[in-house]
Amino acid sequence: MKRIASFQVNHDTIQKGMYISRIDGDIVTYDIRMKLPNGGDYLDYDAVHTFEHLFATYARNTKYSENVIYLGPMGCRTGFYFLVRDKISHSEALEIMVGTMKFIIDFEGEIPGSKKEECGNYLSHSLPGAKEIAKDMLPVLENWDV
Repeated sequence: MKRIASFQVNHDTIQKGMYISRIDGDIVTYDIRMKLPNGGDYLDYDAVHTFEHLFATYARNTKYSENVIYLGPMGCRTGFYFLVRDKISHSEALEIMVGTMKFIIDFEGEIPGSKKEECGNYLSHSLPGAKEIAKDMLPVLENWDV
């Protein structure tokens, strides 16, 4: 079997940030790296779950919503993959991520989609944890250069 592209990246050199992981036709996949690979400090599952719900809510309510495909956590719990159509420029994708961080930091109230009938693991959420992820990543992304 072919070795997939994400396994060919030297994880010893990856730092926090936002990278183009791959481009497949009109789909751009970004690597949103929030923790150092193999660094011993990983994203908390409940926080990741809440982050994903809040990201989906925010991104699907922006002017880019029709071209946002997916945001999903990496199994290694060091970040997320963010997929968009190439109608969104790299600077616009970064704008979405910065906006997401600010939205999550400021979010108060019930987590969207967190009721039992809306979520497959509704008891597994952490708004404080999601806020910590966003607070940690915002300065990284605000200073990121496309």
